[in-house]
Amino acid sequence: MITSTGNEKVKNVVKLMRHKERKKQGVFLVEGVRMFSEIPKEKHVESFATVDFFDRHKELFDGLDYEIVSDNVMEAISDTKTPQGVVSVVRQFEYSIGDVCGTEESPLLIALENIQDPGNLGTIIRTSEGAGVTGVLMSEDTVDIYNSKVVRATMGSIFRVPFVYVDDLCTLIKNMGKKGFCTYSAHLHGTSFYDFDYRKPTIFVMGNEGRGLSDELAAASLNKISIPMKGKVESLNVATASTVLMYETMRQRNS
Repeated sequence: MITSTGNEKVKNVVKLMRHKERKKQGVFLVEGVRMFSEIPKEKHVESFATVDFFDRHKELFDGLDYEIVSDNVMEAISDTKTPQGVVSVVRQFEYSIGDVCGTEESPLLIALENIQDPGNLGTIIRTSEGAGVTGVLMSEDTVDIYNSKVVRATMGSIFRVPFVYVDDLCTLIKNMGKKGFCTYSAHLHGTSFYDFDYRKPTIFVMGNEGRGLSDELAAASLNKISIPMKGKVESLNVATASTVLMYETMRQRNS
């Protein structure tokens, strides 16, 4: 059992709480039994578990590299107020634009510009899986998808939804439009999103929580759409708005 926070493996896990170190080592951290049980085996590097957690979930450790740690060590490597008993180091994913577009006849993509709230990004990734989204595109200034709060909010969907950061999202959206994708920018002054057919290859472009889309990216899309509002509400949270658009698309395609 590892009982000292001065242990080299423990110190390295603490380092991995920082974006720069995660990027350098090409790994990220996940916590909790649900996330642990869903890690693809080929991506698992090593897990750290308390005696109590290990005793209750021994079958999940078959064939995996792991260390048993004391409670004080678990507190040191956990990013939550109440540690759940297991922290795992996982290899980062490497996707291409082709992976994100998938092989379906009518892909559905979500493109995100400068999303900053970890909870929003994690929720969008999770909802994307539920709504059958093919993949997620993100501008380079979007929050790190391997941020612990993002990872928790995905509830495991980070292991299954292809995603990629893009240097020039505007140019990509323009090029995708030329290749047959119908591109839609969420915009306060857009046409009601109910007026469009999303059964063709589709990309929804969503902007920053406070500022919305940049003018340049809004102009790069073929269409501007909005979600009708009643009362004094001007717009929805970006994760909620994305959900509305994704599920309208699923409704149209399923019917």
